[in-house]
Amino acid sequence: MMCLLAADTTVRLAAVAFTLTWIHSVERIPWEEDWRIVGDLLVPVESRVRGSGAGMEPGPGARLEGGTWRWRPEVPPRSELVLARSEAAEDWWLCVAAQPCRPLASFLPDLAPDTPVRLRSCR
Repeated sequence: MMCLLAADTTVRLAAVAFTLTWIHSVERIPWEEDWRIVGDLLVPVESRVRGSGAGMEPGPGARLEGGTWRWRPEVPPRSELVLARSEAAEDWWLCVAAQPCRPLASFLPDLAPDTPVRLRSCR
């Protein structure tokens, strides 16, 4: 189970894995990360980017497949992810289970655009 927390709101989602997607504010290139929930931790599985540019370089060991760079992130498991949000950039997109990907704001519609959202395991 995954929880989204922001301000005084908590949303629980039935998920053991999820994908985060965002658009780089300068390069306008999509970036995707797959995560898995293992116990109380969020474990990175794969990162993908369709190009490179300002701050968008593929990670170590990246391989190019069909125009997309793919690699396993070299970051340790985390207890939570904090997603900054701003009106100056497009919102994060969250993909859970077999559901269509949705903007983060659609899960938490009453939040101000600049309110950060925390993702973590919740059992």
